Amino acid sequence: MNFIPGLKLSEYFLEQAIRPLLQEYYPDLPYSAARLEWGSDVIGFDTAMSMDHGWGPKLTLFLTEENFQTYHKTLNGFFADNLPFDIHGFSTHFGEPLADGGVMAPRSTTPINHMITITTPERFFADTLGVNIHQPITPSTWLTIPQQRLLTVRAGRIYHDGLGTLTGIRQQFNWYPRDLWHYLLANQWQRIDQDAPFLGRTGIVGDELGSRLLAARLVTDLMHLAFLMEKQYAPYRKWFGSAFQNLEVASELLPLFDAILKGTDWQERESHLSKAYIFMIEHHNALGLTPCINPQVINFHNRPFLVPPAAEIVDALLAEIKDPAVQALPPRLGSVNQIADNTNLLENLDRCQKLGALYQQSQD
Repeated sequence: MNFIPGLKLSEYFLEQAIRPLLQEYYPDLPYSAARLEWGSDVIGFDTAMSMDHGWGPKLTLFLTEENFQTYHKTLNGFFADNLPFDIHGFSTHFGEPLADGGVMAPRSTTPINHMITITTPERFFADTLGVNIHQPITPSTWLTIPQQRLLTVRAGRIYHDGLGTLTGIRQQFNWYPRDLWHYLLANQWQRIDQDAPFLGRTGIVGDELGSRLLAARLVTDLMHLAFLMEKQYAPYRKWFGSAFQNLEVASELLPLFDAILKGTDWQERESHLSKAYIFMIEHHNALGLTPCINPQVINFHNRPFLVPPAAEIVDALLAEIKDPAVQALPPRLGSVNQIADNTNLLENLDRCQKLGALYQQSQD
């Protein structure tokens, strides 16, 4: 089979299989259709290798709550009995078990174990982001949604919005509110401020391994900062570097990052990191979020280690926050992605939401 990007395959699935069936048998049923959930295809990084699992003809069908109660079981069975067995050569049937996104399996008899998810906008956004779309989203709720989930909602495709609501709901999650953006930027600079002097401190005592590890960690934090500056949600680790290459600042930073990671001693790594710090400060100033910060590196106290004036940037960003609810957040904590990188946490929305207690305790 020739590879077709998953989002395009889902469009074919809708247009050549699902829509004709609905038009013939349920002509008066309003619906929306999209791919906004889990999958490398949803964020545009699938390749031919992706076809071995978690990939194939998939779609989410959105109904009103009333019609969901009436039709979702009927429609699920209807599609199982009436869908074509393949779309462009790709099986519409997925073999059991459906672990890790399922695997396409050829089939020539019904019922088909299809991957059409029938839901409502309310149910989908509650399950995917943990939000009630009819209520304002609190700062702590925003901060406990892993960026990977926000990215899939933003990057996926809405193929048909017959309900007339799905497009507007998704727009709410295009990016963080202004003051939360400032808060996240401040906490990302805070991470850099905490680690920057240790690259030289480990190196000067001969701990080259520790210095290299800190260099890699600082590069990673600068990359996360770049995503935030460009108002782009960062994907999880598998596609983090690939997505970074699409950022506007990548052409300037990639050579510096390469030089940092290839540095043979801490002084060489520090020299290239200093250039990256200065570039990011200049980029920060160009955003106009705070009064200009002098783009320079400075000594860490009286030690021979060069660091950015990150604490000054943190204070300047926090000073620009006007929303009392964001002002009440712990100023040195950040979002779930800035607190932890544990996969079993970030892929479990319920566990992430429990971190909301950290923000509430701070306000109490």
